[in-house]
Amino acid sequence: MNDVLNIETADITASLRRVFGYPAFRPHQREIIEGLIAGRDAFVLMPTGGGKSLCYQVPALHRRGVALVVSPLISLMKDQVDALRANGVAAAFYNSALGSAEARQVLARLHAHELDLLYISPERLLSGGFLQRLRDIDIALFAIDEAHCVSQWGHDFRREYAQLGVLRTEFPHVPLVALTATADAQTREDIVRVLGLQQAQRYITGFDRPNIRYTVLEKHKPFDQLARFLDGRRGQAGIVYALSRKRVEEIAAKLRDTGLRAAAYHAGLPGEQRQTTQEAFLRDELQVVVATVAFGMGIDKPNVRFVVHYDLPKNIEGYYQETGRAGRDGLPAEALLLHGAQDAGTSRRFIEAIENPEQRRIELHKLNAMIGLAESVSCRRRVLLNYFGERLEKDCGNCDVCLDPPAQFDASVDAQKALSCIYRVGQRFGMGHVVDVLRGADKERIRALGHQALSTYGVGSDKSEQEWTSLIRQLIHHGYVTQDIANYSVLQLTEAARPLLRGEQRLQLAKPRIREQGRKKRPKLDAGLGSYDESLFEQLRALRKRLADEQGVPPYIVFGDATLVQMARDKPLDEGALLAVVGVGQHKLEKYGHDFLDAITEYCMANGERGVEMEPALRDTWLAYQDGLDLDAIASRRGLPLTQAAEQLLRLMALGQPVAPERLIAVKKYQLIEAALTRLGADADLATLRGALPAFVADHEVALVRAAW
Repeated sequence: MNDVLNIETADITASLRRVFGYPAFRPHQREIIEGLIAGRDAFVLMPTGGGKSLCYQVPALHRRGVALVVSPLISLMKDQVDALRANGVAAAFYNSALGSAEARQVLARLHAHELDLLYISPERLLSGGFLQRLRDIDIALFAIDEAHCVSQWGHDFRREYAQLGVLRTEFPHVPLVALTATADAQTREDIVRVLGLQQAQRYITGFDRPNIRYTVLEKHKPFDQLARFLDGRRGQAGIVYALSRKRVEEIAAKLRDTGLRAAAYHAGLPGEQRQTTQEAFLRDELQVVVATVAFGMGIDKPNVRFVVHYDLPKNIEGYYQETGRAGRDGLPAEALLLHGAQDAGTSRRFIEAIENPEQRRIELHKLNAMIGLAESVSCRRRVLLNYFGERLEKDCGNCDVCLDPPAQFDASVDAQKALSCIYRVGQRFGMGHVVDVLRGADKERIRALGHQALSTYGVGSDKSEQEWTSLIRQLIHHGYVTQDIANYSVLQLTEAARPLLRGEQRLQLAKPRIREQGRKKRPKLDAGLGSYDESLFEQLRALRKRLADEQGVPPYIVFGDATLVQMARDKPLDEGALLAVVGVGQHKLEKYGHDFLDAITEYCMANGERGVEMEPALRDTWLAYQDGLDLDAIASRRGLPLTQAAEQLLRLMALGQPVAPERLIAVKKYQLIEAALTRLGADADLATLRGALPAFVADHEVALVRAAW
């Protein structure tokens, strides 16, 4: 465990680079870290993937004692601890998943001052005299992760979290930081009040995740829509959320039938099965997990490339948090929402069953806001961020509305047909039946009701089922039609429909979005790094998976996708260049560097790239030269005769590597050889040069200097 380190900025930056492999801090990270090191409290709101963890992990290495991190889920703790250990940090977790022997071992390490960070569940922290135990421990800081769980206004309130205010009273001089990615204004104030953070500096870095592309499609045969979306994303990891357990299992089974590696996850499945599914997903052995909202909060998998909502979420907070599980590595990711009016009706029925009128009012408000986001015909990101009180200065350019603005059309005549049909069927039927009548469907129910004789039967046969469904939904959104949810969702006209029916008003509507538009090609994983070698990236992914499997850890614990992308772009061939890649710290360089350098070198050699056509033995000599060794030291390290080491250096020079002979041989010898070359010319053969030099100058030394000339 670290003692107190110098808190100069240079040392903090050095820790960031050496331990975590990042070259610079993100906005506000430095201020937060320096404040905590100095003993000040903080409230931190950062988007998922924005670097919240570093805000307490770095201070933990620069303050005396152990940092206690309160975390809500066991899986989240394990992922964080695995990642820290991979970076050489002394970390552990303490929760109900540990057996008695393991728990005793963790406590022994805690009391022996061997830990930099200890992740703990709120239940363990607050029970069994654990707080009393902490009085004998040097505590660096307290970090409350997922702090929105503290508030009853939050979408994921937990009663154990609400008791964490005791930390401020029991340990008044220990700095405390609360961190969350999802909190509206009311929730933020509640967090500050409950945790006693009134004097804390607040850092609000914003909610925007610009790397996520938001898309909403109107539901029509949703499984077909999902299958089309996934068909272009084979090999990518993603999550599909559905509201019911039954639907989750049905979707997962259908996806497996299409050949996808998919599994279901919900609270009704056995714990062992859920754990197996989660581990397989983390290790890239599953491509898709289909889940209820029970899955995801504990997932720290950075390379989730897409999140699909098969059903409408109940609130924007949940939608934001769930979509935020995509693209945590900062690379491009996608969020697809399939939205249907029936989803909203189902959610409303559940909410209306809530007995507490105030809670019912809040939930209905949140649902209506979510519906507003789904039905928006303006920039999705503007609507999303506005909900959290953040203003976007201009349209995002990375949502379906911005990338492909919905075409408008004069819907006046079609609207009259639809409104008239609703009236003709007696305002006693739902959307599906009205659409069937408009399209002239030959169905037994229509004949039984005599609706084939209506004047509106078949007047809309020129349009598809989805086109009429979209139009009627928009009539509902604009207030011309209501859906009586309590009465089987029958359609009824409102007073606003009269002037439209009489032709006294014109109406412009948006053409429906059923299929993905303007997105024939998925976003490329460039993370702003520019073009990279995709074939090499795939080979590095395979290497990462093999190394991860050998160690029993998820692949991203070895390196994240963003790190592999940079490797595939820069193609580092020595340790110095590899260490310059974001995400490669000193510990990982020592642990994995040789394997990745070998893979990159072999790939470049096989593809005939100049300057890198070297077999592993040649590369090892190059690395020794890069370390600043002279010829004798290189030969010694490599276990080679001097002549063979010199031969390999000559081959490196022939391949275009910048080998400088003056670094390899004694100064006097170099000067003598250089003088002979000056007199006789670089074209002189080796025998002529050799005859002009003293006997103590070796042939291989002459050859090295001559080759450089």
